[in-house]
Amino acid sequence: MTSSPTLADRKAADARRPDHRWLILVVVSIAQLMVVLDATVVNIALPSAQADLGFADGQRQWIVTAYALAFGSLLLFGGRVGDMFGRKRVFLGGLVAFALASAIGGAAPSFGVLVTARALQGVAGAMLAPAALSTLVTTFREPHERGRAFGVFGTVAVGGGAVGLILGGILTEYLSWRWVMYVNVLFAAAAGIGAVVYMVHERPAVRARIDVVGTVLASAGLFGLVFGFSHAESAGWTSGVTVASLVLGVVLLVGFAFAEQHVGTPLLPLRVVADRSRAVAFAAVAVAGLAMFGLFLFLTYYLQQVKGFSPVMSGLAFLPMIGCVMISSNLSNIVTLPRFGPRVVITIGMVVGSLALLYLSRLDVSSSYAAGVLPSLIFMGFAMGMVMAPSMNTATAGVQPQDSGVASALVSTMQQVGGSIGTAVLSTIVASVTTSYADTHRSLGAAVAAQAQTHGYTVAFAISAGTFAAGAIMGVLLFPSKRRLAELRAVTADAAHRATATSEPVAVGAER
Repeated sequence: MTSSPTLADRKAADARRPDHRWLILVVVSIAQLMVVLDATVVNIALPSAQADLGFADGQRQWIVTAYALAFGSLLLFGGRVGDMFGRKRVFLGGLVAFALASAIGGAAPSFGVLVTARALQGVAGAMLAPAALSTLVTTFREPHERGRAFGVFGTVAVGGGAVGLILGGILTEYLSWRWVMYVNVLFAAAAGIGAVVYMVHERPAVRARIDVVGTVLASAGLFGLVFGFSHAESAGWTSGVTVASLVLGVVLLVGFAFAEQHVGTPLLPLRVVADRSRAVAFAAVAVAGLAMFGLFLFLTYYLQQVKGFSPVMSGLAFLPMIGCVMISSNLSNIVTLPRFGPRVVITIGMVVGSLALLYLSRLDVSSSYAAGVLPSLIFMGFAMGMVMAPSMNTATAGVQPQDSGVASALVSTMQQVGGSIGTAVLSTIVASVTTSYADTHRSLGAAVAAQAQTHGYTVAFAISAGTFAAGAIMGVLLFPSKRRLAELRAVTADAAHRATATSEPVAVGAER
């Protein structure tokens, strides 16, 4: 009878295996870029797609909403599937599905086919995004290397939205709106080849059952929230459908939290969120998602509708921010986070972000890009690098390998829900403020439209600044100190080591 390999055997096998970790980082970053940019790349192409396929203005939002609904509601399920069946297997399956859905969307002959393709992209993305992040979590364990890896990945997570604006403008202007969909096939092919060659399939030691009740409650609850916030943008907050969706979503998620306490193999093990620093980091991701989506949306509107920028130029306007995110994400994870801890780094990032958005709230119709917009983008880039990448790092630090997928999924879920809340709430406020300003300033004549729009956008920036300020207060009050965090993580690591030692006899090795 052949005995199962021990922990020492697995470490020896890992030592003999070629070190492809940094190539794996490239692979998962390509996949993450594809998922993140798809949330914004389509926005630029919507007018061209509408003219080509002939759908109404009221239907246009469904091309964006279909992706958000499928993606946001299935993320937790996708993360747990990766934990159960192997990250490489789910990662490759998600890539293939995303590429097929994108090809269908690019060739769509009608509005219905395009919306269906966008929903399928969301489903594939919900499998792909958690598998990508959890692969990063389990590949880079040494703190310094983990910091470098999360610096790169955090840059992609934040900058991908801006890249989507640039790429969407270029493809739509010089090729066709259909290439906004087709380009994903190229991304998926590159990531897929790299995954096959370099990623290792770690078979789980125990194949747990799927938590059917938890999956249904979580997916339906998240669907209700995302749909409710999306519906509020067009129908308002007093709409019966909006209220019913939001209430049902909250009730189902409360039921999910209760049910997970009484299930042997829960979809979301409570140990993942019981760690205080991890829970606060999840909340910080939601705050950053709210501010990031609001910034991209309303600053793009300002640049195009008020300042007359083309889609390509409005996308390129965000390039300085991407550069600052790249610098800040790496410095934060490699230098400041290990030295000062998340309480200091993330809180300072929130404060800087709040000040950057407050500066944007001073914009008027005559503001120039160089003096009115660029300084805020630079500081916002540094702020997002200090918040997003360290929050993702903290939220996934110390999780057990069998929970890395669902922990990674929760990071993406919080970013998606935060973005949905921000987009819906701020869009409603902007519409109301813009209308009110126009009604009370009719004496401005033809200039009132631009003035009213600008006023609405600046109010949105001010509210986003307040959200970041609230996030800073949350960080100061709730994040444990660096010393206390180290003590808590030491206890957690010791418990995980004992659990691993206990489960050694049933462990299995790695395979390509």
